[in-house]
Amino acid sequence: MKLLPALLLLLLSSSIHARTLEVSPGGEYDALGAAARYAQPGDTILFRAGVYPGGDYVANLSGRADAWITVMAAEGEQVILRGGSNAWQLTDASYLRIIGFTIEGQTGNGFNIDDGGSIETPAHHIVIERCTFGRLEATGNNDQLKMSGIDSFMVTRCTFRDGSPGGSMIDMVGCHQGVFSDNLFERGGSNCIQAKGGTAFIRIERNRFLDGGARALNIGGSTGLQFFRPLGANYEASNIAVYANLFTGADAPIAFVGAVNSEVVNNTIWLPKRWAIRILQETTAEGFLPCGNNAFRNNIVVVDDAADNPTLNIGSNTAPETFLFSNNLWYHVGNAGWSGPNLPVAETAAIIGRDPLLVAPPSELSLRAGSPAIGAGADVADPANDFAGRAFLSPRSIGAYEGGTTSAVPMQWLPTVLDLW
Repeated sequence: MKLLPALLLLLLSSSIHARTLEVSPGGEYDALGAAARYAQPGDTILFRAGVYPGGDYVANLSGRADAWITVMAAEGEQVILRGGSNAWQLTDASYLRIIGFTIEGQTGNGFNIDDGGSIETPAHHIVIERCTFGRLEATGNNDQLKMSGIDSFMVTRCTFRDGSPGGSMIDMVGCHQGVFSDNLFERGGSNCIQAKGGTAFIRIERNRFLDGGARALNIGGSTGLQFFRPLGANYEASNIAVYANLFTGADAPIAFVGAVNSEVVNNTIWLPKRWAIRILQETTAEGFLPCGNNAFRNNIVVVDDAADNPTLNIGSNTAPETFLFSNNLWYHVGNAGWSGPNLPVAETAAIIGRDPLLVAPPSELSLRAGSPAIGAGADVADPANDFAGRAFLSPRSIGAYEGGTTSAVPMQWLPTVLDLW
């Protein structure tokens, strides 16, 4: 048999044998675990409207590269996972889509995905889309979405609200090659997104962070060495890319903590409560790299007296002299004589003290005509598109929005997005 007919036969076979397993209160399947025992690659586990108790544990729920398993709420129906220590704990999952659920009221973590502690064999190819994560019945180090040892994943078009005061909305330990795009984070606890424990090659783009807690983005953190993935990694976070996001409030929107080779580019930061940026080091084991070799470029930062002195907070055991700052616009509301931020190195092409002319802040942070941010950005390859999905021009604008005349770019969601890295 020739190759092309054989491939077509394989795809047709996968389509023919795909099934829908329906989950409903009192139905044949009344929980994820009950349906997952019978799910095969290509199948859909479809939840009908209802409130389902948390506490389900499912291992090895795996599709194939050509036949993903989809777990989803029925279109137009509200499906709530309420209570339990976790709503679901998924171990060693792969080629799995999760779409449309509301997760709330857990006493531990809202939703837990992990590799079962098998560090060399991560869970992989996971997509979480259009889910809503609500308040936990917990106030400690509890996370709405906990991810440990996950590679090649995407979290998109989700909403996270009311994070635990001591925890993260999303906490990653040793995760790689992931994308967080087009999400809303509101009223975070300690963090909205935390990337630590050897986490690397993560894109955080086109998200909105409203009052993101202590550190809206914790690029790094503090992790026990035995939990690193890979073991022996000498950084908490590496190659984290923060592109075209909007930040309003938070004690510190951006924190580099034991992070290396990461960049924050074309974002807009509006009135942080204490600092715009923190540069910190919490893991100081022998051989561990100091926080350094990171970049902060093409960002608009608007502060007031709350974050004026200083704009940056720099801790010990760090390498702030290795940071790159360029083409940022820094503006102090109500202080025309402000001399600018306390940067650790000289900045190239900074704009200091000029009103960026934002549209109706803080609800809308795009650029008005005549903004000094238009066309003043450094020429970089990424991000290609702004917060609204429009192409950045050359020369590009500073901030999360392109202010020049440009056309909209259709934002497509496909599993190929997982190949961005």
